[in-house]
Amino acid sequence: MDTIRICKQCRKPLPQNSPEGLCPECLARVALGSEPAAPRTRIPPAPAELAAQFPQLEILELLGMGGMGMVYKARQPRLDRLVALKILPIDSLPDASFAERFEREAKALAKLNHPGIVTLYDFGQTREYYYFIMEYVDGMNLRQLIQAKSLEPRQALELVMQICTALQFAHDEKIVHRDIKPENILITKKGQVKIADFGLAKLLGGQPDTALTASQMVMGTINYMAPEQRQNAQGVDHRADIYSLGVVFYEMLTGEVPMGRFEPPSKKVQIDVRLDEVVLHALEREPARRYQHVSEVKSNVETITATTPARSESPAASPTCASPMDRVLSLNLQALKSAQMDKARTALGRCKAHRVFELITCVLMAVGLGIYLRHRLTVPSLAIPALILDIFTIAAAAGAVRQLILLGEISFEEPITVIKRKTEAVKLHRLQLARLMVLSLPFYMAYVALGFDLFFGVNVLAHASRFYIYANLVVSLALLVPALWLFRNLNFRNAGHPVIRVFIKGTGGKALLAAMEFLKRTEEIEAEEQN
Repeated sequence: MDTIRICKQCRKPLPQNSPEGLCPECLARVALGSEPAAPRTRIPPAPAELAAQFPQLEILELLGMGGMGMVYKARQPRLDRLVALKILPIDSLPDASFAERFEREAKALAKLNHPGIVTLYDFGQTREYYYFIMEYVDGMNLRQLIQAKSLEPRQALELVMQICTALQFAHDEKIVHRDIKPENILITKKGQVKIADFGLAKLLGGQPDTALTASQMVMGTINYMAPEQRQNAQGVDHRADIYSLGVVFYEMLTGEVPMGRFEPPSKKVQIDVRLDEVVLHALEREPARRYQHVSEVKSNVETITATTPARSESPAASPTCASPMDRVLSLNLQALKSAQMDKARTALGRCKAHRVFELITCVLMAVGLGIYLRHRLTVPSLAIPALILDIFTIAAAAGAVRQLILLGEISFEEPITVIKRKTEAVKLHRLQLARLMVLSLPFYMAYVALGFDLFFGVNVLAHASRFYIYANLVVSLALLVPALWLFRNLNFRNAGHPVIRVFIKGTGGKALLAAMEFLKRTEEIEAEEQN
């Protein structure tokens, strides 16, 4: 009696030869990105939620999510370097053998020490996650470059040769990527290709490795997978990467993914017809008819590049187009600058929202204190602290109004130097206001007395013993010391001091500091563009 196979995703009966346990409907949903391969949707944890499990890192922001986990940008304080943290939730990996596969994949990654491959620094396991700590690549991915529709054929050839060099190194180490696609090909600000996400790699050397990849996983993105990989993901070799490279190469040249019966690249764009043979040879359905080594692809591309005359350029255009990679770098820098400006705009938006909330709170407090003061004018022990607190509250409200005016004057249509100068003015005004507010600390005990009168109708100062009043005076004098210290030292030059850093963040300076950092990076990127 035949055994009925069931789809791992929807539990429907499977037709024969279904790849990796998924029915055609589920395969289509995964390929189109409308449904993840995992049975449930994951919500990425906020950086603050991960801090306790990664005390050695300062986690900054979520970079993205993929089929194998989530990637965060982080900083290693002890080494003062940025890293990428890739985490895989343990509870989403029901396979008990995953720990073994994870360790073996990590050791395979550790062999890939090459400038064209993202470096693995460390790996391990916390209470909730498996994790990789990897090199952080400050740049853009090939998908962004293709979507910009500014990738010229000669630039595509330059990038393909770099990809080939990195892939050949991995293949020499007996490692197959199995998920080559534009999203996994990163380009640094200097134009260096870095292949990322070898998390689906399969170690070929040594003993058979059939357990390295869970049988229910269809690895790789469908449109970039070799035919044999779709049928048997565990049985592929390095030639599957060559097919995927052919798909990427075709897309770089034409802007389209080859599907079904497709025309050679030269029929869609104006390129050297010799490239048709290279691309189509890489896209042969039978592995034996393909290139057998990535180095052969590189060799053929190098020959075509060397024998293709460069396009003539006018004298006016040559300074801005010095080399084919210049435009790649320029697009990279433009995308980075745009991203940093968006982050600065968001940070200043948060700052504006904080000031609006602060203004509303101060106005309500000032009105309430004014009403209270009218009813306590005949009680000096309560009227005087109420008046002091009202003055500080009105000053805070006026400061919030001034902050909103300064923030409203910032326009992101202006040059970065002007935006930075105006943001600096907001920052300095905020610091001056904070320095004024710390002078209210010595009156803390008087505010406590106001609280007792407001909520309990008891004038603790009028009914207190002499000892209690003296104790309050001592506390007020003690608070005067940190108030004066803060008044003197509260500035952004001392932002590295633990006390100052906490105070600045607590008084609403965190968003401003973030905006200033993003603007600084934008200015640095503009300087690189000019160079």
